[in-house]
Amino acid sequence: MRRFYISGCGGMLGEAFYALFKDEFSLKCTDIDVNEKWLSHCDVRDFQEYHEDVGNFKPDYLFHLAAHTDLEYCELNQDDAFITNALSVENAVYIANELDIPLFYVSTAGIFNGKKDAYDDWDIPSPSGAYGRSKHIGEIIVRKNARTHLICRPGWMMGGGPKKDKKFVQKLMVQIKAGKKTLHIVNDKLGTPTYTRDFAKNVMFLLEETLMRRELWGLYNMVCEGQTSRLEVAKELLEILGRKDIRIIEVSSDYFKKEYFVPRPESERLINRKLKLRGLNIMRNWKVALREYLEDYYDAM
Repeated sequence: MRRFYISGCGGMLGEAFYALFKDEFSLKCTDIDVNEKWLSHCDVRDFQEYHEDVGNFKPDYLFHLAAHTDLEYCELNQDDAFITNALSVENAVYIANELDIPLFYVSTAGIFNGKKDAYDDWDIPSPSGAYGRSKHIGEIIVRKNARTHLICRPGWMMGGGPKKDKKFVQKLMVQIKAGKKTLHIVNDKLGTPTYTRDFAKNVMFLLEETLMRRELWGLYNMVCEGQTSRLEVAKELLEILGRKDIRIIEVSSDYFKKEYFVPRPESERLINRKLKLRGLNIMRNWKVALREYLEDYYDAM
């Protein structure tokens, strides 16, 4: 049975990997926030702790999911953002190389400045802000130093349900549950949703293929199919819920500038060009994934 060490596994993406892998593989899932019985503690920023914990488990693969993803937190706590999102990645690279095992790293669509309508795997990143810069540095560290690696870039994450999801869909569901009859939705942000369960499945498929075709290691965009916007996602969510009684008021991003003071790229749309060219894209359309997510996690239907 193959052995996977998954760090930073306490969030929405870690939940998806655990659910997919737990019955087929031997797992050690860790986080600094031990919020599940299947988690144990490890702070990836502490090299000695990380090194010892991974070494004792002797995994076949090291998955590094640990990251700060809150843009406002990263901007206000830049040292912590770079320690967590960049320096801890150096720790992971060193450990993976020492054990001679593949390293899997999760990047982000946030490494682009949003000036293009959409970005493929070969577009040159140009991040702004502490979050985007720190994640881009992490990506560079892996690409230049990890002997064997996979880097996958998701887009707008959705998954984990009320317990784990801290992103757009959950924020809408909180307002709906609270009885809100109007939702203020930005009309100037474009992107590509990424359902965590679909992401985990495509990573697993890609990993299986690399066992037979060594040239498949490297960098991949990995988002759900279908280009969209925050506004369209909100409209589709209400359509799935059958909530015609809720009205959407379109606003610009300036409406939320007090709460979300870190500028977001105008477009975070990604294209899975490399996955498609290699016949490895199994990501579903975001509308299909959103419906399944709401049904499975929110009893929406």
